[in-house]
Amino acid sequence: MTESDGPRAARTAEVPVNIDVARLVERVERDLLGGPRRYTRLEIIERIGMEPDEVRRLWRALGFASVDDDDVNFTDGDVAALTKVGELTAAAPVDDEMLHAMTRVLGQTFSRLAAWQGQIVLDLIMDSPELLDSPGEIVDLVEGLVDVIGDLQNYVWRRQLAAYLSRVASNASSDVGAEASMAVGFADLAQFTSFTRSATEAELRELLEAFESLSSEIVAEHHGRVVKTIGDEVLFVAHSAADAALIALDLVDAAELDPRLPPLRVGVAAGPVVERLGDVYGSTVNIASRLTSLCRPGTILIDRVMADSLADDARFALRSRRPESVRGFHHLRNWRLRRAEA
Repeated sequence: MTESDGPRAARTAEVPVNIDVARLVERVERDLLGGPRRYTRLEIIERIGMEPDEVRRLWRALGFASVDDDDVNFTDGDVAALTKVGELTAAAPVDDEMLHAMTRVLGQTFSRLAAWQGQIVLDLIMDSPELLDSPGEIVDLVEGLVDVIGDLQNYVWRRQLAAYLSRVASNASSDVGAEASMAVGFADLAQFTSFTRSATEAELRELLEAFESLSSEIVAEHHGRVVKTIGDEVLFVAHSAADAALIALDLVDAAELDPRLPPLRVGVAAGPVVERLGDVYGSTVNIASRLTSLCRPGTILIDRVMADSLADDARFALRSRRPESVRGFHHLRNWRLRRAEA
């Protein structure tokens, strides 16, 4: 693929000299933040009645840069949001540790969302450079996208919350936040480092978007959940070994058929897992990660618990491999997973 072949490759949109970019950004910012910046940190503290240190900690937990006391940096929207924080602590038994954990996760999640959505706006402008001739059209575009995406985010959040509560209800015998038994898998793009050395930014973006899209569809199809993507790697979980095995097999097969993707390496382990703030932790997660590092491109390795669970399932073929010594685990037993021959 040449540089000009990739989506949006090496394209720029020149800003007309008659456009006041600073004023345009100010207009967009005012709409996004619920008004102009009009308060200092001390003034906002006085308005909402919170302790100065508490406001500072919440602001940093959300991922925003620190500001001086006399900087006019806050809007009426900030006042409303911080007031909601006070209402939250008054309405529910939320202690300081939980509150700061919540704000930290919100900050990390929406920072990534904002970067992606901002890139969408820039791509739209690059695709329609005539928008730059009319700042008003750009403002209208951003306002329209904010309204639609905001509604979608609220819908997806509610759906995801309902799905989480449903999963908890299906495992009602275990305490929330305690260890739960599930299968954990890592899917890793083989040869990714060498690809990045020669790929253009557009080619790299296309590869990662294809990988994330493929992973999301296949994991959801088999009742699993994508926990997170870490560069060239996807971490997923499933509540049954069979579902996790089908996810792994479908991922490897789909990547082989997709000319945009290199082969995948997948490691899957099953056992006790601690869930916290949407992430997963524990020895099972570590074993899955180590198995992935042992894989050859296009292969799947599973641990003993997975092998025991799949041994009598006619859909799968398992082949025992010699134990491997990896970081944290001596003589880690592993099996290669394949589809059973028809």
